[in-house]
Amino acid sequence: MFTKNNKWFLLVLLSLVWGSSFILIKRGLVGLNPFQLGALRLIFACFFLLPIGFKSLTQIPSYKWKYVALTSIFGNGLPVFLFAFAQTGLKSSISGILNSLTPLYTLLIGALAFGLTFMRNQVFGVILGLLGCSLLVFYGKSTSGETNYFFAFLVVIATICYALNVNLIKKYLSDMSPLAITTGNFLTLLIPALIILFSNGYAEVMTQPEVIHSTLFIIILGMIGTGIANILYYQLIQITSPLFASSVTYFIPLVAMSWGLLDGERLNFMQFIGAGIILGGVYLASKK
Repeated sequence: MFTKNNKWFLLVLLSLVWGSSFILIKRGLVGLNPFQLGALRLIFACFFLLPIGFKSLTQIPSYKWKYVALTSIFGNGLPVFLFAFAQTGLKSSISGILNSLTPLYTLLIGALAFGLTFMRNQVFGVILGLLGCSLLVFYGKSTSGETNYFFAFLVVIATICYALNVNLIKKYLSDMSPLAITTGNFLTLLIPALIILFSNGYAEVMTQPEVIHSTLFIIILGMIGTGIANILYYQLIQITSPLFASSVTYFIPLVAMSWGLLDGERLNFMQFIGAGIILGGVYLASKK
C-alpha cells in the first residue's frame, strides 16, 4: 500500500493523529473512569476494524497467532489503560511529552533482546531527542503545574510496552499485512475489554449525558486514533526500521502541546527550544 517514499507522510500523519489522542483522553475522563475509557477504546477500534479486516485474518498462519497476541498486549492492551490512569494525574501535554521515551527503549530492547544494529547517528538522534524531551518536561512545570512522578512512571511503562511491540512486529510479523495484524490484535482483546467495561459499572451510567458526551470522544479515539492509526503504524514499521517508526513519538509532543495551547495551557520559550531539539533528533535518527 505504501512504499519507503511515503515514510515521511506516514510519520507526519501518525503524529497528528496520536498527538491529538491525549486531548481526547482528557475529554473522555470527564465522564468515564480509566477502566471504562481503556475498554471502550479497544472495543470501538475492534468494531471498526472487523468489517474491513475480517477476511484478512485468514492470512495469519496458526503458528503466528502467539505473536499477534503478544503484540496486542504490548501494543494496545496495556498502554490504553496506562495512559488513561496516567492522565488522571498528568496534563495531556505532559503525557504526550513523556511518550517520546519510546525510541530510547526501542533502541535498547532492539539491541539487547532482538540483535538489531543501529548506526551511531541514530544513537545520537535518540539522545538528542531525549534531551529535547527533558527540556519540555523541566520547563513545562512552570506553566503546566508540578508533575506527579507516579503517574509519569505509568507513561514510562507504556513506552516500554510500545518499544517491545515495535520490535516484535519487525522481527516476527514483518511479512504480514498490517490490516491483518491490527484486526487480529483487537479481536484478541475484544472479550477481555468487554469484561472490563461491564465489570466497572458502565451499564449503570451509560445513559448519563456526561458519560454519553465522553463516550463520543472515545469513539473518535478508538476508530481513528487506535484502529486506523495502528494499520498505518504497522505499515511504517514494515517499510522502514523500528527506530524510525518509533520516532513518531518525537512529533507527538508538538501536536499535544498545540492542543494544550488551544485548551488554555501556556508555552514558554524554552519549551519551543526543546521542540526544535526534538526535531533535530528525528533527523539524525532517520538519516542513513
